[in-house]
Amino acid sequence: MNICVVALGKIGLPLAVQFAAKGHKVIGADVNEKVVELVNAGTEPFPGEHDLDVKLKQAVDAGLLSATTDTATAVAQSEAVVVVVPLFVDAEGTPDFGWMDAATRDIAKGLKPGTLVSYETTLPVGTTRTRWAPMLEQGSGLTAGQDFHLVFSPERVLTGRVFADLRRYPKLVGGIDEASTARGVEFYEQVLDFDEREDLPQPNGVWDLGTAEASELAKLAETTYRDVNIGLANQFARFADKNGIDVKKVIEACNSQPYSHIHQPGIAVGGHCIPIYPRMYLWNDPEATVVRSAREANAAMPEYAVDLLAAAYGDLKDVNVLVLGAAYRGGVKETAFSGVFGTVEALKARGAVPFVSDPMYTAEELAAHGLNPHQGEKVTAAVLQADHAEYRELAASDLPDVTVLVDGRRTTDPARWEGVRRVVIGG
Repeated sequence: MNICVVALGKIGLPLAVQFAAKGHKVIGADVNEKVVELVNAGTEPFPGEHDLDVKLKQAVDAGLLSATTDTATAVAQSEAVVVVVPLFVDAEGTPDFGWMDAATRDIAKGLKPGTLVSYETTLPVGTTRTRWAPMLEQGSGLTAGQDFHLVFSPERVLTGRVFADLRRYPKLVGGIDEASTARGVEFYEQVLDFDEREDLPQPNGVWDLGTAEASELAKLAETTYRDVNIGLANQFARFADKNGIDVKKVIEACNSQPYSHIHQPGIAVGGHCIPIYPRMYLWNDPEATVVRSAREANAAMPEYAVDLLAAAYGDLKDVNVLVLGAAYRGGVKETAFSGVFGTVEALKARGAVPFVSDPMYTAEELAAHGLNPHQGEKVTAAVLQADHAEYRELAASDLPDVTVLVDGRRTTDPARWEGVRRVVIGG
């Protein structure tokens, strides 16, 4: 089968490599000429994705994967098109469809009868049917559901472990009609591998959700659930702080029975998914007060962590404070909606002088993100923002002038910080 993957980013490129590994011929389309050049050379354009460097080179060397900036031509040569173009949402939750609209128009130019088009980018409910179908029809002269198949099948993977997650989780598919859904199910059964152990918590494979709308909602719902759950955990943590309770022990006790699945509190919720998709859901359902409250609670956590620092340290005016971790989560070189930005702003609001360090970033890279890199300056307070594995070994001797540490992820070892006031969120 000939397949076109539109957008070779941190999800799209591993998908293209996965499809090629199953023996299909894949053309990746991307507007970034440098990315296209690197892919055609068999070189990964971004670090951190497990096994991507090896698998990419194998696919390119086998002649099964190539890249181009000409989306329309790539689509014209393909029987299936998978779209993973970014969709942005502003602070009010309004989607910016600019990049996806442009990609869809290019897809329409090359669309031919019989082609399957699958959108994997997370979307507001109804977008596949009411936005993409008319746009594809207008640009191609074809009729959706009659001349070509159209489905929504959300990506459900985390960067850094895409190949493992593709095997681990069921693939959800919903189309604009029964024939589209059936074609989508058939396609993904041909291009993915699944873990088929009998002890899995649910049957694996490709799941027919019936409609594009159901599939769109499933993605928003599973991510919004995580945001709401973390928001609840953060509320419990703040109450625990006021009352001298260790919320970690409380959560472990609650989760010892099967009806409680409370997540862990922390300084921030970052990344491309959890901070964004609840706002996308709210765009569909503005009366969802629970969702809105959780999003507000989580967005306030960086400032709360700085409040804890000020309570333990005192006046932060002109105090040099080191923020440990620019990444939004440990082990991943990605700052999308990272808590580092809110933490830095909250420190500045109190008159502190914030510095940032991260084992995955150079000083130049941190500066390019608008952060002040730590380059040996004396710091007397610190806030841990990302749970990098390196921070488990961090000790007071590594930061000899620090008198207060706020560990926003409960990552550091208390025994290594004797003599320093170590504060965690939730007691």
